[in-house]
Amino acid sequence: MDLGSFTSGLLTGLREGVEAALIVSIVMAYLVRSGRGDQVGRIWVGTGLAILLSLVVGVVLFVSVGSFREPYEQIFEGTTLLVAAAVVTWMLFWMRRQASSVKGQLQAAVDRVVASGASWGLALLAFTAVIREGLETSLFLVGQATSNRLEAAWVLVGALAGLLIAAGLGYGFYRGSRRLNLGSFFRWTGIVLVFIAAGLISKGLHEFLEIGALGSGPWTATVFDISGVLSQDEGIGAFLRALFGYSASPELLTLTAHVTYVVAILALYLRPVRRPVPPSPTAAIVRP
Repeated sequence: MDLGSFTSGLLTGLREGVEAALIVSIVMAYLVRSGRGDQVGRIWVGTGLAILLSLVVGVVLFVSVGSFREPYEQIFEGTTLLVAAAVVTWMLFWMRRQASSVKGQLQAAVDRVVASGASWGLALLAFTAVIREGLETSLFLVGQATSNRLEAAWVLVGALAGLLIAAGLGYGFYRGSRRLNLGSFFRWTGIVLVFIAAGLISKGLHEFLEIGALGSGPWTATVFDISGVLSQDEGIGAFLRALFGYSASPELLTLTAHVTYVVAILALYLRPVRRPVPPSPTAAIVRP
């Protein structure tokens, strides 16, 4: 068992799965509490279709990577890794901004769909809400799996375990559980995903350096080689490589990109979220 690949997949599946489960549970709970429990089945239809499509997209992407020959395989892998890192970065900041208003937006959307009389509108609502999370998860997992194809199975197993845990948490949300502090959960898993995304960036750039697509120069030189101290192919080094993209002998470009991304994104991600300031009561007074 590759613990690093398993953990990487687990964290991704858990984080993205909790977001999707939270969305579904909010919609279902609102329907039940507003006397529309007979519409819950349509939510399951939309959710199931979104999961199925996400799975198909992930399988197609992963199989496509393996069918290419050099240098196209490296180009496709490098591009996939960089796109996956970009998607997860966008997702982190989107959730950071929207976390406090997601519930109200979903409930308003449910009201609009029901009021319009579109019987399958709720299925479409669930589909569109979940498909974004599903496609992000598929792309991110494909990026992790293609970076180490020999351990791709453990990435998938970890992701499935994370999704199962997320489903259990989603049921807890539906039943009204408040034991999990969602703010802390998303904050800490987001921090871990920043380091995972940095690893995807460095691996993606390494693929392009390997085929000479980025030219030759000082940026291609190996900064250091500590393989004799902490090998990336076994033990703790292999775990760190699978989880965070550790390299025992990084090139200047990949190391610089890795460190720069972590520092810059963490600084932005951890800064306080600005909340809208409510208008002062005196501002509402109309002067004659």
